[in-house]
Order: sequence, then C-alpha cells, then structure tokens
Amino acid sequence: MSDKFDVIVIGAGPGGYVAAIRAAQLGLKTACVEKWVDGKGAPLLGGTCLNVGCIPSKALLESTHQFHNAQHADVHGIQVGGDVTMDVKAMVARKDKIVTNLTGGIAGLFKANGVTLLAGKGKLLANKRVEVTAADGAATVYDAENVILASGSVPVEIPPAPLTEGLILDNEGALNIDETPKRLGVIGAGVIGLEMGSVWARLGTEVTVLEAMDSFLAMADKDVAKEAAKLYKKQKLDIKLGARCTGTEIIDGKEVKVKYSDANGDQELVVDKLIVAVGRRPQTNGLLADDSGVKLDERGFIFVDGQCRTEAPGVYAIGDSVRGPMLAHKASEEGIMVADIIAGHHAQMNYDVIPSIIYTHPELAWVGKTEQELKAEGVDIKVGKFPFAASGRAMAANDTDGFVKMIADAETDRILGVHMVGGIASELIAQAAIAMEFSSTAEDLQLTVFAHPTVSEAVHEAALAVDGHAIHMANRRKRK
Repeated sequence: MSDKFDVIVIGAGPGGYVAAIRAAQLGLKTACVEKWVDGKGAPLLGGTCLNVGCIPSKALLESTHQFHNAQHADVHGIQVGGDVTMDVKAMVARKDKIVTNLTGGIAGLFKANGVTLLAGKGKLLANKRVEVTAADGAATVYDAENVILASGSVPVEIPPAPLTEGLILDNEGALNIDETPKRLGVIGAGVIGLEMGSVWARLGTEVTVLEAMDSFLAMADKDVAKEAAKLYKKQKLDIKLGARCTGTEIIDGKEVKVKYSDANGDQELVVDKLIVAVGRRPQTNGLLADDSGVKLDERGFIFVDGQCRTEAPGVYAIGDSVRGPMLAHKASEEGIMVADIIAGHHAQMNYDVIPSIIYTHPELAWVGKTEQELKAEGVDIKVGKFPFAASGRAMAANDTDGFVKMIADAETDRILGVHMVGGIASELIAQAAIAMEFSSTAEDLQLTVFAHPTVSEAVHEAALAVDGHAIHMANRRKRK
C-alpha cells in the first residue's frame, strides 16, 4: 500500500487534469491517473479533447479556412500568382505540433502545482481505494480521502460500418488523413461529422453526409439549423437526411461502398474514405469494481447529483461519463466545482448556461434555450434578430453570413437564450453566457456601450431588436 492522497483523479482529460490542478492549488495532496501513452510509452495527457478531438480538429479547420481565404483573396484586391495549393502532410504535421505543445504543457502544470502523475489504468475499488495497473501489468493500490472519476468517452461504433484502417475511420483516424480524398462519406451530421466534412470540402473533396434523423441539427434552434443547412449546401456539403447506413463493403482495398436506406428505398454510395461520427459513449468499462459503491445507468453513465457526487461517499464523477452535454468546458468546470467542494468551499455550477459551438465556417453557437423549447414550455417570449449582413465590421471582413438571435422573457425581460450563426460566433457567444450568468435582461445589453465598429455590435442590435428598437436594420412592426 502506497502513500495516501487527499484526492485521486482518474483520467487526465479536460475534466480530470483541471480538477487535479485545482485540488492541488487548494492545498490538497493530489494524484492523477492516466492510462494513455504516446508512441514511446510516455504518459499522454489531455484526453480526447487535446489529442484527438477539440484541439487537432480546430487546427485543421483553421488551416483549411486560411486556404479558402487565400483562394478568394481577390475580393480584397490581393492577387495570388498561380493556383493556391495545400500541402496536406504539412497541415497534419502542424496539427500534431500544436497537440504536442499543449499536452506537454499539462505535464509542466502538474509539476508546477505539485500534482503526482500515476501512469496506468485506474480502477475504483471499495472504500475509496484506487488500483493503478501499469503497462507492464504491475498493479499498485492507493488510498484516497476523495476520488474524482473523469474517464471521458469513446466513439460509438456501429455494426454496419466496422472500423477499417485507412478506409473506415473514427474521429481519431479522420484527423490523420494525410492526402485529400476525392470522395468522402460521413455517417452522422453532428458536430464531428460537420466539422470534418467542412475540412475536406474546403480542399475540394466531394463530401456526402448521411444523417439517420429526418431533422437537421435537432438540438439547435430551428433558425440556426435552417441557416446552417442553406450555407452548408452552398459550400457543397451534400447532407442526406433520413439516411440510415445498412452496410459497408471494401472494394479492392481502396474504396468503400456504403449501403444506406432513405425515403426512396435502398441506396449505395462509393467513397475513398468513410468517417463514422454517430456520437460518443461513456468510457466506464473496467472503471469500477463491483463493490465500489458507484452505480451506472443502462447506458453506462455514472449516477451523480447536481454537484457530481456519486452514491459512494467521497467519490465524485465529472465530464463525459455523467449526465449533461459531452463538452470539454462543461467537464472542466465540473472539475473545478468538485475540487472546491472537497476543499470545503461552497461551489455550484449553472447547467442552464453552457455554450455549445460547431466550428464550421460560419460557426454555429448557442447558449440557453431555443425558441421551440420555450414555446413548448408555454413561456411568453419576445425575440430579436440581427443579421451580420448589416454589420460594417463584418462587411470589412467579408464575413457577412448569419445572424444573432436573442430570446427574452416577455414579462421579466430576462435573457433566456442566444443563438448565432457567424464568422466568430464561438467568441461572441461568451458575451451572451456572461450576460445570462448575471441574469441580465435584454435592456441591460441595450444600455451597454459596444465598441464601433465591431461584430459584437450584432449582439447589441439583437438585444435592441427584442423590443423593436434595432438601429441598423428595419424593425418588424409588431401586430396590435
């Protein structure tokens, strides 16, 4: 039996490493367990997000967006001699360098904050003991006053499209394609599917996205989904709704024949690469001993309360392995909340104000409830909407697609939801989240001075539009 820790965190992803650092900052003796290793067998920190998710995908999206801008630089009067080309291998190498820098940075943060890294696979035993099994099979058991489970999630695999190296890929494989395919198939029109489809569409790939649901982006406000569908079509993303994959066949080791059914019956599609992006599931297999006291639901999620306590005293669970959206920032904030609670501080997380973003271009972002959700709940609302086409700063940037939509309670004026489609919606949505966290009204933003000229003024104008007072567009006349 080794030394006892105040806190042991299992998992070093965005939830786990943040929880460990925060706990150590609060004076708690902290260890973090991570099983992931690099090609040389060294611990690999950062989880899915930093290694094969959020960060590398944004690196590829940014590179291809810059490529697209270079191709269309003539709109600014910039003349580029000859054809603009993309070195895909260099693009992927840049992505890998960014990942290495960030994951190495976490190791430095652990050292600076006094977090002990335990390399191996963690398993929660009874009485808050944690078994860590190293790569060589050697197991060590540690005692803890508190345990934080942050095991993350893994891609969902589907029987009709079993992963095949180099041809049928999950999100990790999709990030390592090193030459532009002529034809790309994507199963799933969610965040990962749309982002990866966008990367390759910008490089000239024929992209077909098969979505089993009949509605597009069902989780988003209908105005956002409708605008996004229009823009993706313009970008030549062929999104087929109600298209359910029924099987795949490898042709001569070079192509994939995808069989699917839709409203018109059985169909076939032949592609050079196929990305399976139908969602993720909690990574809880092998995480818990039978007598750990922690319970899972039928889908493998860990049962927790509003402050991430499991049914086992002193054991918490955060991130993708518990209820709520599978978002890195949600996991990180849960990690901070739990570390604060363990240290004896009051802490509470507002689950009603968690931004969601899809990093295509333009970006899609929202926080709070949709117009459809509020109407279904019988809430009397008022809505303001302002297009980026009326923004001088957006015009200067040649980035005028999309809008800001703000929804407020008709009686109290409190902001209930903000939904955006736009070039830097991922940055603007933070303004809405801050406002909502402070229970702002639309009038609060109406009375706020926004700098001119900025795209942020669209948020101001949307707030004004809630009451029919937008300045830089014609307001809709309200029916009497």
